Parts: sequence; structure tokens; C-alpha cells
Amino acid sequence: MLYSQKVLDHFSNPRNVGELADANGIGEVGNAVCGDIMKMYLKIENGIIQDVRFKTFGCGAAIATSSMATELIKGKSIDEALQLSNKAVVAALDGLPPAKIHCSVLAEQAVRAALSDYYRRQGVDPEPIVGKIEEDPHHCESCDTCSH
Repeated sequence: MLYSQKVLDHFSNPRNVGELADANGIGEVGNAVCGDIMKMYLKIENGIIQDVRFKTFGCGAAIATSSMATELIKGKSIDEALQLSNKAVVAALDGLPPAKIHCSVLAEQAVRAALSDYYRRQGVDPEPIVGKIEEDPHHCESCDTCSH
């Protein structure tokens, strides 16, 4: 399985790792069976993501996609962050092997889960804005680390 230089760089030198003590949006997604778990922390002020951090338990691709997702949304507006897609994460990393695409889906979902939490804390129903956060039912079918 070959990884791009960007994937290897973000795995070896992940950006924005850790927790944010003053986060006002926290989202966690994952599949405990496969072992990939991502937790995203957002600090949002005046509709702008001032800071973002992540903690990921998973393979190298999971760490790299989390790192890249944080880079793509840091300093951006909530609306811009809502446009983040797993395809954009994959493109920014110069591609991922097919068996690791699910990692980019988790990164997108982690951002959306954190934004949902942010809206809930503001007393706003997040679903009409962020959409429904669902586990990827096909995650384990494409995961080469599963025991299934």
C-alpha cells in the first residue's frame, strides 16, 4: 500500500494535535470495531474557527486525514467548514488507497459532529444546519484492519 508524501508527512508530523481546554464544540466519531476513533475540538468566535485540535486513535491514514481536516478548516467560517468533504481531504493529501478512504469520511464526520455540538451549546438544533451525523454503515466493509 503506497501513501503520498503528504499522507506520510501528516502522519509523521501531525498538525493541531491535542485537546482544547476552551473548546466550544467537541465531536467524536468512530468505529470501535475497527479501532478508528477521532475526536475534534473547535474554538469558534464570531462564526470563525479560531482554533482546532484533534485526538485520533487509529491507523496512519486516520491520523493524516484528521491532521489535514484541521488544516483545511482552521481560520475558516462555520459555513466554509460545513463544505468540507471527505473528497477534499483526500485531494489535499494527494490521494489515499481505496481501503483507507473511510478514514477521510471519519474526518469529515468528526468536523460535523463538533459543529453540531457547538450549535447545541448555543441552544440551536444542529440537524437542519449540519445534517444528521451517522456512522458509515460501510466502514467495516472497506476496512482492512477489521476482524470481520
